[in-house]
Amino acid sequence: MRRRALVQSGAIVLCLGHSLVRGASIVNVRIWPAPDYSRVTIESDTPLKATQTLIGNPPRLAVDIAGISLNPALRELVAKVRPDDPNIAGIRVGQFSAEVVRLVIDLKAGVRPQVFSLAPVAAYQHRLVLDLYPLQAIDPLDALIAQHVPKAPVTEASGAVPMPKPAKPAASGQASASAPTAAPAAAAAPPAAPLPSAPALALKPGGSPGAFIGPSAPVTSTDRLIIIALDPGHGGEDPGAIGPGGTQEKDVVLQLAFLLRERINVASVRGNPMRAYLTRDADFFVPLHVRVQKARRVQADLFISLHADAFFTPAPQGASVFALSQSGASSSAARWMAAKENKADVIGGINVKVKDAEVQSTLFDMSTNAQILDSLKLGSTLLGEMGRVGKLHKGAVEQAGFAVLKAPDIPSVLVEAAFISNPEEEKKLVSEDYQNQVADALMRGISAYFGRNPPLARSRTVS
Repeated sequence: MRRRALVQSGAIVLCLGHSLVRGASIVNVRIWPAPDYSRVTIESDTPLKATQTLIGNPPRLAVDIAGISLNPALRELVAKVRPDDPNIAGIRVGQFSAEVVRLVIDLKAGVRPQVFSLAPVAAYQHRLVLDLYPLQAIDPLDALIAQHVPKAPVTEASGAVPMPKPAKPAASGQASASAPTAAPAAAAAPPAAPLPSAPALALKPGGSPGAFIGPSAPVTSTDRLIIIALDPGHGGEDPGAIGPGGTQEKDVVLQLAFLLRERINVASVRGNPMRAYLTRDADFFVPLHVRVQKARRVQADLFISLHADAFFTPAPQGASVFALSQSGASSSAARWMAAKENKADVIGGINVKVKDAEVQSTLFDMSTNAQILDSLKLGSTLLGEMGRVGKLHKGAVEQAGFAVLKAPDIPSVLVEAAFISNPEEEKKLVSEDYQNQVADALMRGISAYFGRNPPLARSRTVS
């Protein structure tokens, strides 16, 4: 009897010992390419320890992950590199030593890497995150202006040689697992459309712009650009709310931003052209404070954050518009909504060690009463137009402490187009007709707002 007990206890010790030395199990791997930065995420059931070495000529990043063995999930990283990734040319993986896997990320240009870990949150387990920021960041204002300034035609008399047209990037998903080599430079262009998740959104540009849109005209050196910052919520690691049919908020609002951008880019204010600037134009994560910083860098005249609401039950419905509040939320629902949206950084994942200290110490405390008053005017106008499209959840603009609305010098609102948690409204949100109706309503609201509140004078012009 005693011998049997000893054998059983010994077996238990062996099992425990095996579980302790087994190491981490890789759950999933993901790559999020974007011009701002490319992100590689390795998700595991226990924390991962990694060290990194940046190597030049050719540029590459070597990351050693301790306590794991090479498995099929890690090998999937090789094939997940897209040819049009602006920063990553390819990834190689191998068993460097008995308990160390080495990732070598071949880069298209020099980067500033950030490697950090995230604790479990929402649907995610432990995450090891590799963010690759280009050394030469694109100036968003210069890029926005350059997109719309007509270039002088090249003539033989000028002696200039016309530049060849860039080749079209390869289709997504064509990266070879056997040859993760550098893609041609022309293939580094960012994708022009989001990466849809199931169910895919088949929405086409179009709609009925209405009388508020004038003919498109080239920008001249004397024009004053009216810039509208459109902020599609969530993205990348942060899907936002998910409807009962599987529709992800991040996909719906990005499609809506594309439709609204089309309308803005052919409109004008008192003869000055309007241009839309998107804080993200593909499926990648943007921290809340970076969304604010982006809008300020392009000296935006308005900031509109686009979302699709969700609640614990499927009953709530209707559109809502929110503005910032410095003195508490206008309702318990608004307070709950702000708290939920402000958690985007936790889910999307930011490197807290390098988070800009200015954000907390200065920027997020600078919002003025004047900005809030203008935001309420904008929100009221947008809400009135949204009411012509469908049901409103509340008949007035609500207020709460949304982090993304804290630009001190830009009228800023957050629009909830509908409740994605409501099955009927989820169907509307993926409907081409409803998306166009919402884009039309928001465009009418923007035009009506500027009709009553001319944009402030700016030194920004097109040159």
